[in-house]
Amino acid sequence: MQLIADILLASGAFGAAIYCYVLALRLKRLQTLETGMGGAIAVLSAQVDDMTTALEKARGAANGQAKALETLTERGEAVAARLELLLASMHDLPSEPPPQPSESAVAENESEKRLRFVRRRSQPDKLEAAE
Repeated sequence: MQLIADILLASGAFGAAIYCYVLALRLKRLQTLETGMGGAIAVLSAQVDDMTTALEKARGAANGQAKALETLTERGEAVAARLELLLASMHDLPSEPPPQPSESAVAENESEKRLRFVRRRSQPDKLEAAE
C-alpha cells in the first residue's frame, strides 16, 4: 500500500511539474515585447500618450474659442443695447409723411435715368499698298 501511495505521489508531482513548465512557457511568451502582451501594452501606452497630447491641444483650442465667443457675445449685446436705444429714439420723432415729388420732377428723373447707347462704325484703316 505504501508503494502505491508513493507511485501516486510521484506521478502527481510529475504532473504538477509539467503543468508549471507549460505555464512558465506561456508566461515567457506573454512577456515578450515584440509579439506578446508586453508589445501590446507598449503600443497602448504610446497611444495613450498621443491621445493625451491631442486632448490637451483640443482643450487649449476650445478654451481659446470659448473666450473669443464670449467677447463676441458681449460685443453683440452692446450693439443690441445701442440698437434698442436708437429704436426708442425713433419713436420720439414726429410721424410726418415725406414730401411727394411733383410729376414734372418724376418725369425729369426718369428721363435722366434712361441710358442711351450710341453705336458708331469704325472707319476702315487707310493703308497704302506697297508696289
